[in-house]
Amino acid sequence: MENQTFYFYIVTFSKYVEEQFLFFVMFFLLYIINIIWNLTIFIVILLDEHLQAPMYFFLRNLSFVDILYTTVTIPKLLDVILTGDNRISYTACLSQSCFFISLLGIEVFLLTTMSYDRYVAICHPLHYLLHMERQKCFQFVASSWIIGCLNAILIELFVSTLDFCQSRNINHMFCDIKILTMLSCKKKQEFEILIIVETFLLLLCPFSLILISYAKIILSILKMHTTGQRNKTFSTCASHLIVLLIFYGTLFCVYMRPASENAKQVDFIFSVFYLAVTPTLNPLIYSLKNKEIKNAIRKKFM
Repeated sequence: MENQTFYFYIVTFSKYVEEQFLFFVMFFLLYIINIIWNLTIFIVILLDEHLQAPMYFFLRNLSFVDILYTTVTIPKLLDVILTGDNRISYTACLSQSCFFISLLGIEVFLLTTMSYDRYVAICHPLHYLLHMERQKCFQFVASSWIIGCLNAILIELFVSTLDFCQSRNINHMFCDIKILTMLSCKKKQEFEILIIVETFLLLLCPFSLILISYAKIILSILKMHTTGQRNKTFSTCASHLIVLLIFYGTLFCVYMRPASENAKQVDFIFSVFYLAVTPTLNPLIYSLKNKEIKNAIRKKFM
């Protein structure tokens, strides 16, 4: 039997028949809010000539990635809940997995770059334009896309060698590599090791750099003489850290643990946060609290 001809079945919501409408409304609202907010931020920064600093360049790219990141998974999920047709072809499943992994990697490296940008801006303001010149910003973003895409292609080449001779029921919200590994007839242990190594290199290492950047930022904030400035800067950094901890914390909880049938419900709950909640919170925390962006939105739309 050719792999390309069969279907997987997303069965996550089959046991929540009475709650399916609530799930649909929740994911639909999160998705629509995410698209509206991120698209607004993207357009405003793109069109406003005053928002051309490196920070806004990174925010514009983050908004674009968040739109794609949620669009890869949420619309199919809504279709499954609404129509009851929970089939997804082998090719579509691998494509969804590939796009998700690539966009997740891009998001991770963009967030790392943005934390470095904040570190330079707060701790070394006099050297900010030197360290974050336009060419370097392009290189940071291009590197995020290249690393994310190459990593996804590498993983999907491994996934394409899996044989699915047992259950094809995906007890998850999308075609996740961890679930596909559980459904495989062979190479399970090798792929579980691969997932843990990937998590360490592409999640834990960037997250460590983010924590180091914010630790230095906090130390710099504590040295500020003006109380008002210190409180404002600390409040902004604290909100950034909270969103980052939610995003990375839920990813670690899902991918650093070995695959297990008993952990599927916990993985589902954590997945809601990194799939839908944090991409929706990003524009609120990073952009809509910014005075310059709020003024630009008023000028463009009000």
